[in-house]
Amino acid sequence: MKVALLISYYVLLNIYGFYLMGADKNKAKKGKWRIKESTLWLVGFIGGAIGLTVGMNAFRHKTKHKTFVAGFPILMMVHIVLFSYFLYKMS
Repeated sequence: MKVALLISYYVLLNIYGFYLMGADKNKAKKGKWRIKESTLWLVGFIGGAIGLTVGMNAFRHKTKHKTFVAGFPILMMVHIVLFSYFLYKMS
């Protein structure tokens, strides 16, 4: 049960991160109100870095911001290690 919750948490959060990148790109194209960078970072810190990184590359969005290009993959690696650790401890 705990493992399923952990997996669900990461999957849903990364889908949300991917969605946020796409939504922000769409808003940028239309000149509308944008998603705050602090919101993107928050989602990355709490576990959505994989979705944000994939979304950044898929939508070609924020790819000129060095902090995003370097930061999200680093967060992604940290979360992969944490996820693996928690899975190991739970099983």
